[in-house]
Amino acid sequence: MNASISSLRRLFNVVRLMAALLIGLALAALVQGAVEGPRWLLITGIPATALVLTVLGDVAEPMRTSTVMTGLRSGGPRAFAPAVVNGVRTVDRKAGRPVLDGRSVNSVFAFDLTVMPEDRPAYRIQVCHPLDVQGLTHRSRAVVEYDPEQPWRVVVPDDPPRAWLARAAGAPAPTVVKDRAAGLPAGFWTLVTGVVCAAVLLTLMRLLG
Repeated sequence: MNASISSLRRLFNVVRLMAALLIGLALAALVQGAVEGPRWLLITGIPATALVLTVLGDVAEPMRTSTVMTGLRSGGPRAFAPAVVNGVRTVDRKAGRPVLDGRSVNSVFAFDLTVMPEDRPAYRIQVCHPLDVQGLTHRSRAVVEYDPEQPWRVVVPDDPPRAWLARAAGAPAPTVVKDRAAGLPAGFWTLVTGVVCAAVLLTLMRLLG
């Protein structure tokens, strides 16, 4: 298990490094073409920059309440927390639109939850699951598992510890709820690394002349 997790982390780091290099090359070509030329660098840099930023935006996981979360990181930190069930609906797995047939293979349950961690303000988020885990269609409280470093990563476990179930059942609703979970969006550091790479490339081109 540990070997598999290490391999996944190495693969993820390689992919992130390649993405940062592509961003750096595209930005460097754009800036160089706009400032000193040649013109083909500018013509190439504009669509290349737009493409890598679009891909980065699609891959990045937004932290809005209406967004379906993708789950916990492999090998990342985890913690339990009680949550208030604000509502449950059945939505299309891909489009996210409400559907009538909850038994369809293309539908999932969308749980509108207010997560109440111990060490941060409560925040509202939507989590999807193909099954009605913990019977949340008939409950007002739930137990969730989340990433303390990236709190927008939230899942609803099928069989949480009994102590946490009892704790969630008696948890009062929070008086203050944040609209967004705290933390930087996924892809932020990849973009920053790409900008740094672009600055280094531009500096080298000026020095080498």
